[in-house]
Amino acid sequence: MRGIVFTGNRKLELMEFPDPTPGPREVVLEIKASGMCGSDLHRYRAAPGGSDAGGVKRSASPTIAGHEPCGVVAAIGSGVTEKEARIGQRVMDHHYAGCGTCKHCASGWAQMCLEGTTVYGSGGHGAHAKYMKVPVSTLVPLPDALSFEVGAAISCGTGTAYGALRRLDLRGDETIAIFGQGPVGLSATQLAVAMGARVIALDISPERREMAQQFGADVVLNPLSNDPVSAIRELTHGEGAHKTLDCSSNPEARASAVRAARTWGTACFVGEGGNVTLEVSPDMLRRQITLIASWTFSKNGQADCAEFVADRKIPVEKLFTDRWKLEQAEEAYKLFDTQTTGKGVFLM
Repeated sequence: MRGIVFTGNRKLELMEFPDPTPGPREVVLEIKASGMCGSDLHRYRAAPGGSDAGGVKRSASPTIAGHEPCGVVAAIGSGVTEKEARIGQRVMDHHYAGCGTCKHCASGWAQMCLEGTTVYGSGGHGAHAKYMKVPVSTLVPLPDALSFEVGAAISCGTGTAYGALRRLDLRGDETIAIFGQGPVGLSATQLAVAMGARVIALDISPERREMAQQFGADVVLNPLSNDPVSAIRELTHGEGAHKTLDCSSNPEARASAVRAARTWGTACFVGEGGNVTLEVSPDMLRRQITLIASWTFSKNGQADCAEFVADRKIPVEKLFTDRWKLEQAEEAYKLFDTQTTGKGVFLM
């Protein structure tokens, strides 16, 4: 089979790999949809042999990219029960593998494993290929009401947005300002609207602001032509938003997200990498601000997100502005790298 490999400095290759064979407690997925996530750009742009934005070391050998897997079970290894997986079953994948026994793995947070974590798509072969081998413990059933494309989105970008909104404990009577309307930010806008909140969406891209408006944002702002903190306060009776979420990783946007939260408000960082500089007393301490960080989601949270999307018929498929074949990988990532589009997906 062929798989997409990031070779460094905005270069990639479609390389040949042997079809995977499942070992004990493993399954092979036939990938139907493999989403392109904003964090893929960190690996796409990085120098050869580097780490991803979270400091996770990449495999030294050629590794298939893609960490938003969705497909069907194609082969089952020894020790896997019928209750755990069956041939043809529609599944997503929680794209992390840990020891399986520590307290974090036991609670569905394999990415927090005390013994170390394999992140598929960087430390282990990912989903930008026809087949992908994973531990059976990482499978998450895909509801019948959802397409493979939607399942791919939930497997990282949309699931990450859902996890952040849950950590924020967003309520329907609150206003949330969402900085950055890439795939995660647009997902957060869609989900926050479905949760009943008033959404202020910010992005420098006019295309992405237009998408946010289509997804139900009450107000869209260009942070380059507005002072975002002042604009958000003007829209909230001078107080600021109840909750803010930064999906951009931009240092100025992160600082603005904290400063745009009202007294006793909560700000959340979800974008990977980068830095932020804050003045502790005026920006946080003397306004009783809560600042939290949210890294993706648990395996249970991924299942909850899928049910939330299915039950409310949220049109997550509208995130996808571009659909590709593996052979179009170079063109696909060049376009995605402009950060002006919605989400891209490889369909097998």
